[in-house]
Amino acid sequence: MYHKTKPYRMFTVFNYILMIAVSIMCVVPLIHVLAVSFSGKSAANANLVGLWPVDFTVDAYTKTVANENFTRSIWVTLQRTVLGTLFSMGVVILAAYALSKENARFRRRNMYIWLLVFTMLFSGGLVPMYILIQKLHLMNSLWVLILPGAVSVWNIILLLNFFRAVPKEMEEAAFIDGAGHFRTLFSVYLPVSMPAIATLSLFTIVGHWNSWFDGLLYMTDHRNYPLATFLQSVIVQQDFSKVTVRPEDLENISQRTVKAAQIFIGMAPILIVYPFLQRFFVKGIVLGAVKE
Repeated sequence: MYHKTKPYRMFTVFNYILMIAVSIMCVVPLIHVLAVSFSGKSAANANLVGLWPVDFTVDAYTKTVANENFTRSIWVTLQRTVLGTLFSMGVVILAAYALSKENARFRRRNMYIWLLVFTMLFSGGLVPMYILIQKLHLMNSLWVLILPGAVSVWNIILLLNFFRAVPKEMEEAAFIDGAGHFRTLFSVYLPVSMPAIATLSLFTIVGHWNSWFDGLLYMTDHRNYPLATFLQSVIVQQDFSKVTVRPEDLENISQRTVKAAQIFIGMAPILIVYPFLQRFFVKGIVLGAVKE
């Protein structure tokens, strides 16, 4: 067998070594940020923290949790992620189901697909989009973080190709039993397409959680910032007015430890959710739904 040959074994060993090295490079920065967040002021400011906390303290986390701006930004992001994912996946599923039908059943299907593809290549631009948001009175609202990106053409294309792999006999059997399109969608297509739907849902969740530019663009009040925008303003723009560290707090903590704590708290939910959905990446898009 080919997997017993010496070249194949050497190739396997090389792959393992490479993947281990890449994994270490990904994990080490996270460990360093965690160590800094638990370190004392002097060690953090002197850049003496490696992969283990120096002068262990939880003051940075206590201060972060007590920061009203930070906790508010987490709440905005949670609302955005939950509502945005549900709304976006609802639109994607309905559009993918309709566009997965043949031209004989859905006239001008190709025209609609090309119209969607056109939006992937060309857009109206940032300024017209900003003016549109203003005219719709969506500035500083939660919906401005959800509606503009609700229709993901890429996700629609992936899911419609997955739906097309579902055996036609299953759909025909549902129609014979008296089911309509909505019943067929929810009783036939969705159950056998859960790997793809879970994968696309994870893409959408990560996209909403990490998105910062739209919050910076459409939120004139920093109290409405999502978490990613809040962290961007503190870490990149160095705007410490939102951290609200009092002079007496500076005796025990530094801005660096506070920022490290905020970064780790911000990425912790995704790190927790990802392992439970990671297995869907392998079969979610590559495999078909049901094989005959």
